Amino acid sequence: MSSFDQDYLFVCETARKAMIYQTSAETLEWDERTGMPPHGGDYRAQQVAALRGHAHQLRTGARYGEALERLSDQTAGSVLEGTNVRELRRDYQRDQRLPQELVESASEMIVKGQQAWEKARHGNDYAGFAPVLKQIIALKQDIGGRLAEGTDQSPYEALMDEYEPGAKTSELAPVFENLKGRLATLIGELADGPTPVDVSLLKATTDTEAQKRFVSSVCQAVGFDFQRGRLDETSHPFCTTLGPSDCRILSRYEANWFPAGIYAGLHEAGHGMYEQGLDQMQFALPMGSYASLGVHESQSRLWENQVGRSRSFITWVLPQVQATFPNVFGTCDVETLYRCVNHVQPRLIRVEADEATYNLHIAIRFELEQQLIAGDVSVDDLPEAWNAQYQQTLGIMPDSDANGVLQDVHWSAGLIGYFPTYTLGNLIAAQLFDHARAEITGLDQDIERGEFSGLLGWLQTNVHSHGRRYSSLELVRQVTGKGLSSDHLLDQLEGKLKPIYGI
Repeated sequence: MSSFDQDYLFVCETARKAMIYQTSAETLEWDERTGMPPHGGDYRAQQVAALRGHAHQLRTGARYGEALERLSDQTAGSVLEGTNVRELRRDYQRDQRLPQELVESASEMIVKGQQAWEKARHGNDYAGFAPVLKQIIALKQDIGGRLAEGTDQSPYEALMDEYEPGAKTSELAPVFENLKGRLATLIGELADGPTPVDVSLLKATTDTEAQKRFVSSVCQAVGFDFQRGRLDETSHPFCTTLGPSDCRILSRYEANWFPAGIYAGLHEAGHGMYEQGLDQMQFALPMGSYASLGVHESQSRLWENQVGRSRSFITWVLPQVQATFPNVFGTCDVETLYRCVNHVQPRLIRVEADEATYNLHIAIRFELEQQLIAGDVSVDDLPEAWNAQYQQTLGIMPDSDANGVLQDVHWSAGLIGYFPTYTLGNLIAAQLFDHARAEITGLDQDIERGEFSGLLGWLQTNVHSHGRRYSSLELVRQVTGKGLSSDHLLDQLEGKLKPIYGI
């Protein structure tokens, strides 16, 4: 065996061992969000911290780092090996900046933070949550500072780099400003449109247990593999992968807002199908992992919006909706439901936002979390800053902290720098879908017939199979032949929404 092969085998074995600890921690975190008794939290936090500490120890070991350095100086035998070495070395260089004690402290605090957030949101008690959030922000400031030291990144950019490698606030800020300007114009035009949309149908009471069965059947139909995954309920939807054939997706349901369940389900199924489309033989290695969170969000948003809010999808799904909820949707036609699910109106809750206003929710969070890490906004002043941003950007004022600053789990989970990936995902999804439509003959007709395998196969070939070989921007150019542009999303929104509102 060559020296390259020996080193490569060692780093792959080490990465796989570390992933066992990581996914064990994530299994406990999944259980915490779905079934753990209320008083189990303190010990659960210690369990997760210990497991993540062991994973970090393996990923920062001296022998591991030395092997990666030797490998990086040699020519890899294949694209697969080269990508794994390059990205594992990148991860090592990042991870070794953080002491194990800090990783364990942050892991423990984040578990406690999510438990505190859950209680605070249900009780509309921001004051009770603020002390915990202060500790989390302080930890993330410390982590961001350590990661940014000696680089050209700000602490916030260093945190964002975990989710979207190489992303710069100087590059993202103009994107958000451009979107805010054009979306504000579009939203204003729609508000004055001659054919407003009545969504009272979507507010009619529907049984949540029936919703769960319905959403499960839709997720299976679009391609989520229930032999390698499962769907559960939680207060804030998410997706987590616990093994090469074990992907968990979680949704939420509201009796008086029908879209909540179906679109959260499609969103998380999109995440899940990306995870299930990765190379199982490369699990725990970069070639078996997702390119970035922006790409991950592109997969979820594509199925939720480009597919799920299309007239073709509504044509297919309406008979199933009518069969499941005949008292509410029995006399509904395709055009009525299509208009309803594409209704545009500023709403307080991000996960319930329509396509036109959604990115404005993200822009607010992008600005606020930069200010939190920089110390320009304090945790105590955060609700006031949040409400002011909502009034200024969306023209609405939260009626409570539960429907305002407490609505998202992300900051309690330490996910600072994650939010911008949602907007990147929206942009990537629109551009990918335009290209898929050009390459897949009769795609709209396939969707109308409930035939989703063509689109899923196209995504598996063009996106999923590449793992971390390309950055998100490189992947977009590789697949579509063009750089990332906001025009695809904006053109899709204008082309769909203006006719609905008679413009």
